Amino acid sequence: MLKKLSTSFLGLTIFLTAGLGSVFADSKLDQEIDQVLGTKYSYGGTTTSGFDCSGFTMYVFSALGIKLPHQSGSQFEMGTVVTRDNLRSGDLVFFNTSGRGVSHVGIYIGDGKFAHSSTSRGVVTNRLSDSYYAERYVGAKRIMSDSAYETHAADE
Repeated sequence: MLKKLSTSFLGLTIFLTAGLGSVFADSKLDQEIDQVLGTKYSYGGTTTSGFDCSGFTMYVFSALGIKLPHQSGSQFEMGTVVTRDNLRSGDLVFFNTSGRGVSHVGIYIGDGKFAHSSTSRGVVTNRLSDSYYAERYVGAKRIMSDSAYETHAADE
């Protein structure tokens, strides 16, 4: 009887801890990105019907009250340069996928990962260390002020 009760209590504790952890750990930025993961790629797309890369970043930042232009090169002209070692959630990461300068943008989400709208897979996450992206990485820009970061992107 005691063993059965202990097992039930342990199961309930794990269930409640897992549920609470996922609800309270996600920042507003994480929640916005999670809601659109899997959205298909659409050239010029800026809505949940389909995103291109800069349409995705524009959409997510708009939900946080931050206006971005709809073009990766234009977004690269904004903000403050951030070194790869100092990236924090919400920083924009840029890539040269066309061979002609900045042509792709994503949002750094921590732990070496970024979210973006891939032409082949739609909105997904990848690691900056994935060879395709590592070879094409151009740099990063910090768009959010420290107070906006604390409000929208810092893990609670």
